[in-house]
Amino acid sequence: MSFFNKLFSREKKESLDQGLQKTKESFLSKIGRAIAGKSTVDTEVLDNLEEALVSADVGVDTTVKIIDRIEQRVSKDKYLGTSELNRILKEEIAAILVDAPDSGFREFDVPAGKKPYVIMVVGVNGVGKTTTIGKLAYNFKKAGKSVLLGAADTFRAAAVDQLTIWSERADVPIVKQQMGSDPGAVAFDTVQSGAAREVDVIIVDTAGRLHNKAHLMEELGKIKRVMKKVIPDAPHEVLLVLDGSTGQNAVEQARQFTAATEVTALAITKLDGTAKGGVVLAIANQFKIPVKYIGIGEKMEDLQVFDKEAFVETLFSLND
Repeated sequence: MSFFNKLFSREKKESLDQGLQKTKESFLSKIGRAIAGKSTVDTEVLDNLEEALVSADVGVDTTVKIIDRIEQRVSKDKYLGTSELNRILKEEIAAILVDAPDSGFREFDVPAGKKPYVIMVVGVNGVGKTTTIGKLAYNFKKAGKSVLLGAADTFRAAAVDQLTIWSERADVPIVKQQMGSDPGAVAFDTVQSGAAREVDVIIVDTAGRLHNKAHLMEELGKIKRVMKKVIPDAPHEVLLVLDGSTGQNAVEQARQFTAATEVTALAITKLDGTAKGGVVLAIANQFKIPVKYIGIGEKMEDLQVFDKEAFVETLFSLND
């Protein structure tokens, strides 16, 4: 690894540590209380640990799975010490995140032979969807990719205006129409323009209304169909943006959107301002969809490609 890559990786790790600080402090303190005064992992320790995980927004189903796995390991080794519990917990949490992408996590890259690589972004209003698109555009461009944005959330004037501001910040072009225009027409124009320009990445925003699931399904289906008229296998990725600070509410949003469309990747935002980062585990376990990006701060660079090993390591690390 070059000196630059080592430096870059260290900076990213420091940002991750800072961004997950509230989650980490809450998580470790709860685990600490669960095993306080105990030398072996007994039923009481497991009950306390179960309560700690649930209160850390890991979710009931995910917590039960983790506790069951630990119980199986404890039954094999009757004298398992609490000193080893952190190591076992790390291993089991990493196993929950097994579907997360492991390779190329330090770079904003796209699969070979997929040019333009089309990302359709979905999510309710207020979760940081537009901000995530802007940061994605910035980071793809920083990685040497050409990027085109499409403002297909035409139901809110603010959505188009906000995406325009982000396109200027990231210094990438944008395709947009008047508020109230047909979202499918905007998506079609964006993909057609991107293909003509031979850009590397196309990112298309979509409306975030959840009040009518049938309408949402119909609208997202239409956007997909018009994209395929230009690029038959588009969109290559359907990215669902969720606000991590809302905890279990983010799980419910994931349930709604996965029912309405085929979601292939997740971006979980606002993890820096919350102690509810455990929701990443709940979502990854429940929906078996890889968490691809996490938002851990306000800066452009604070949208990171998710690395499960670094995430788990950070959760269990105390600041020097």
